[in-house]
Amino acid sequence: MRYLFFTNTPAHVHLYKHAIRELEARGHDTLVLARDYTCTIDLLEWYDLSYEIYGYCDTSKSSLLSRLPIHYVRAIRAARRFDPDLVFGMGSYAAHTGAVSRTPTVLLIDSEPASFDHTVSTPFARAVLTPNTFRKDLGENHYVFPGFKECAYLHPAVYTTDRSIRDRLGIDADEPYVILRFNAFGSQHDVGKKGITGDQRRRLIDRLSEDATVLISDEGNDLSLETVPARPFDLHPALIHDALSEAELLVADTQTMVTEAALLGTPAIRSNSFVGETDMGNFVELENQGLIHNLSHFEEVLERSSSLLREDGIQETWQRRRNEYLSDKANLTDVIVDVALSCGHVDELDSLSQFERSSSAKPTATVSIDGD
Repeated sequence: MRYLFFTNTPAHVHLYKHAIRELEARGHDTLVLARDYTCTIDLLEWYDLSYEIYGYCDTSKSSLLSRLPIHYVRAIRAARRFDPDLVFGMGSYAAHTGAVSRTPTVLLIDSEPASFDHTVSTPFARAVLTPNTFRKDLGENHYVFPGFKECAYLHPAVYTTDRSIRDRLGIDADEPYVILRFNAFGSQHDVGKKGITGDQRRRLIDRLSEDATVLISDEGNDLSLETVPARPFDLHPALIHDALSEAELLVADTQTMVTEAALLGTPAIRSNSFVGETDMGNFVELENQGLIHNLSHFEEVLERSSSLLREDGIQETWQRRRNEYLSDKANLTDVIVDVALSCGHVDELDSLSQFERSSSAKPTATVSIDGD
């Protein structure tokens, strides 16, 4: 069979990379249709995945909107040339390309706020897959799996930390370091949202540098590091998960890397304007399990990050919580492969269950963060 995968962001490359390799090992043909966005192409090259670029955009919202028509034209042409049996993606590009090329499509979605994209994409999908913490009904073809999309590449069955990462970073074995990840807020679902601002970023760096080496991953490249006690994370982006697994702490105003930290057992603080009563189900779940902190006020971020860095035994506590939490979560790569082999007919797959339309998925019991 022939499978087409859309990778519009770096996270999408990680999501599908192991499944693509497994399908190819079984004799199937695959092609990635990629958007040239931040380090997406760098990752495809690093993992030696077969790809075509259907378009480019930078981290601004206007860049994406102005290029939509030509993106669609190129994606549809490439799909027709490849002639896939099934399309995988996370939104409208994949859904509409599948519809025009008359190819069944499977969407894997994990962001509840992207309402417009859901409205224009899910009606064209043979199946819509989400984590079981997802709290929004996406229709009769909505199925859930236990875990998160990041379980496709950070589940213990598929990920092992490369302990040489400290040597690559030039950081001593006993030297504590933290990673700060700043979002560009350029995606469609980021409209009207904000995170940690310029002056706040400098205050945060000054505070954390008192106790640890500070590494910066800045999606928008907005922060000048010449006047602050920090340095950039300047290794290949494929190595960020190894760096994250060895870090003492992550502080971020983005989404994906916070979930990644949780699944690696690294303490994480998330602060942006998504945080609140209407927050996404996966982050509510991870906070309930004591794996992350969702904080809406910057002063709380300063105090909590400092206290976490100075707390004894925190790494052991987080690793134990992570191991317990992941013990019954799906290796999502296996699920994606099963879905591909079924050509998107997921009804009888044991690894998926239909979304309970009578009530939203509820996070499991809360873990007391101060209780162990």
